[in-house]
Amino acid sequence: MNLSGNLLEVRNLSKIFPGVQALEGVDFNVNCGEVHVLLGENGAGKSTLIKIISGAYQPDSGSIFFKGKKVHENDPRNSLQMGVSVLYQEPSLVPNLNLIENIHLGIEPELPSLLTAIDEKKQLQNTLALFDELNLALDPYAQVSELNLAEQQMVAIARALHLSANLVIFDEPAAMLAQREVTQLFSVIRQLRARGLGIIYVTHRLEEAMQIGDRASIMRDGHMVATVAIDGTTKKDLVRMIVGHGVEDSITRISRSSKEEILRLEKVSSKEGITDVSINLHAGEILGITGLIGSGGTDLLQTIFGVNPVISGKIFMRGKEVKILSPQDAISLGIGFITEDRQNQGLILEMNAQENMTIASLDDISMGQIIDLQAENQIVEHYASRLNINPLILSGKSKFLSGGTQQKVVLSRWLARNCQVLLLDEPSRGVDVGSRAELYRLLNELTKRGTSMILVSSNIPEILTMADRIVVLRQGRIVKLLNRYEATHSAIMNLVEEGAVL
Repeated sequence: MNLSGNLLEVRNLSKIFPGVQALEGVDFNVNCGEVHVLLGENGAGKSTLIKIISGAYQPDSGSIFFKGKKVHENDPRNSLQMGVSVLYQEPSLVPNLNLIENIHLGIEPELPSLLTAIDEKKQLQNTLALFDELNLALDPYAQVSELNLAEQQMVAIARALHLSANLVIFDEPAAMLAQREVTQLFSVIRQLRARGLGIIYVTHRLEEAMQIGDRASIMRDGHMVATVAIDGTTKKDLVRMIVGHGVEDSITRISRSSKEEILRLEKVSSKEGITDVSINLHAGEILGITGLIGSGGTDLLQTIFGVNPVISGKIFMRGKEVKILSPQDAISLGIGFITEDRQNQGLILEMNAQENMTIASLDDISMGQIIDLQAENQIVEHYASRLNINPLILSGKSKFLSGGTQQKVVLSRWLARNCQVLLLDEPSRGVDVGSRAELYRLLNELTKRGTSMILVSSNIPEILTMADRIVVLRQGRIVKLLNRYEATHSAIMNLVEEGAVL
């Protein structure tokens, strides 16, 4: 491939959904051989712009030019044929097919014969060539289900190259990856850039933008407010453009943990992979849990919440042993769970945002089968204001909300429930910089009132900022418990890596 110059150009693009101006007069372009970062708060219009470029949505007005030619009647098939490939944070691969089959799915080479037959030798040759080009040491016959998320991302990139992609759109690709996996991803993206491909990289993590980007375009409220060169632009500059004003660089947490014990686990093991875990949680404390992706943090929270059965060990609430056999048991004990999988586990997607925000509080706002609509509206308005949720979207189905807004809706549900213990699994994943700072302030405020939290995060700066004590997990077991004064980024990284010396 030997591309150069302007690859994609969007002119005066506009899109209206019922009651919402998603895009208005947007201009945007991507050059060959550049990584163009797309930034903006949740609901700024990034997802809509990407879906129009990839043919999933049709614009109400405006034009798209690809390699200098105007695109007419774009749809996903046409977009792929042009050479546009979209890679999401959770790769769209078929789990029970092997890597060769996934890369060639729908475009299998055929043997020259009267009978239709797949040329398996050529498929293998193509796959090995792609893996060699991307420096991937993967078994081409392994099933996708056997790979971790980072490896699945690499297979999705290999498929994009096999489809002769000229423009690759990465939508929050690092959101579910550990740091060493992000480093591998960035290495591959640089290879794609060196080949002359155009890259659109969507992220809420400004550190990623500064590290991988050549230019950045910032969207706000459906408008393109600025396009800048990364070189010479500071992180503070980007924050001001994203939110329209400055945001505190860091949140200072003053520990308000008391000696009062709220929750205790004694040598708890679960069917899903935690082993002999013993922890305790005090009133007003944030207990941080960190480790590599898949180290057991999610399993631990699901066990406490009654999703995964306890096979041995004991759980205590305020000194009394309890049996948590289901999420209903956990909720009745005052435990709330903000899951990382908000689409499949956190939200009822066909319900609107307002209904999702109050579903855990129906006992408080209803008499029998009748809901007190005034009480419901008061809860919704209060938390929509506190979490900066656009009131115009509250009546729309939750499946159409941006990822960050979905996360805010889930958080609102448990805040309205006034839980004693909040279990938070990657709460800032997919949340923009302004909302993330507001989330941290809100969590700090809740601990002032005595709410206790267990915060699972693979984002070590987040753990260092928010946690009073930090538990490092590896393969479902506790490696070490650190207090906030002895915990450093390097100390945690040494502990989470395989084979660390304790």
